[in-house]
Amino acid sequence: MGLTLFPGDGDTGSADVSWSYNSFHAFRRWLAAVEGFALDDMHGFGGERPWAGVATTLAPLLDHPDDGGPDLTPAQCAALLPRLREIADEPRGGSADPLLRRHGDDARRLVVVLQLCVDKGVDLVFG
Repeated sequence: MGLTLFPGDGDTGSADVSWSYNSFHAFRRWLAAVEGFALDDMHGFGGERPWAGVATTLAPLLDHPDDGGPDLTPAQCAALLPRLREIADEPRGGSADPLLRRHGDDARRLVVVLQLCVDKGVDLVFG
């Protein structure tokens, strides 16, 4: 069982990105750490820190239910793209850590999917 993020364009051939639920949580924990905070400290993830106190354009992705919840709009996708692209493009220095390499690969795949959503004017679906 897992989670797939894909453009809501009805095209089954569109790019998507998939994780197990545990891997998606690990990916979001990594993104939060890159942004300078611990996801586990946040409301909805076991902590009490409110999302309003976090300054990151990635909040709509990080504070989204794994399944259910609203899709992300093209405008939200556009707001996520610049920072996620920066993170995806950061050199990993030939890291031997397979999890770090996987997160970087996932970030690059998600950038492609988000860009499709913006270009086509469709929502990002969590399915």
